[in-house]
Amino acid sequence: MMKVFITVLRRDLLLAMRRKSDFTSTLFFFVVVVSLFPLAIGPELETLRLIAPGIVWVAALLASMLALDHIFSSDYIDGTLEQMLLTPQPLTMLVLAKIIAHWLITGLPLVLIAPVLGLQYDLSLQAIGILVLGLLLGTPALSLIGAIGAALTLGLRGGGILVSLLVLPLTIPVLIFGAGAVEAGVSGLGAEGHLYLLSAMLVMSLFLAPLATAIALRVALE
Repeated sequence: MMKVFITVLRRDLLLAMRRKSDFTSTLFFFVVVVSLFPLAIGPELETLRLIAPGIVWVAALLASMLALDHIFSSDYIDGTLEQMLLTPQPLTMLVLAKIIAHWLITGLPLVLIAPVLGLQYDLSLQAIGILVLGLLLGTPALSLIGAIGAALTLGLRGGGILVSLLVLPLTIPVLIFGAGAVEAGVSGLGAEGHLYLLSAMLVMSLFLAPLATAIALRVALE
């Protein structure tokens, strides 16, 4: 089972490296959205520090939405997804491998570039550290939740818009506690509670999302 898991993970990463536009477009969108706000709002540092967590998290959420349609669509078109359903290995493990590959391609680069973007908003090192830790916990949850929406809309016309409508309401708690962690840490209230809740959401998503996604894929292919 682990061998198949690693094979699917490696396959998706290799395919992503051949389609570099999926990786670059998501990262470029994130950088552009976060960088435009200081230009539009002005050089008032107090205002920039106040709005920075919310802007970074909203940009990360929207950027993750861009690549959701590609998690299963290419495999659905070429018939690979049907072969995965016929394998003796649990479909949930194969789905989890594809979700992890999606996060490594689209979510992890956002986490790595976030400290540089945080400097534009004059965030302190403490705030940047909390922001990065929150993104490290929250972006995998966004990919897991988004995979459910991608599976439910697989093969439907206008699926990209439907994915956003389905997924965005479910990701609001991640957005609230992710941005709130930085604000609580800067104000001296402590960010631990928010980070613990993000961790709990990640664990719940890790256990429930692959199962729900596998069920949705079986329904979509029947």
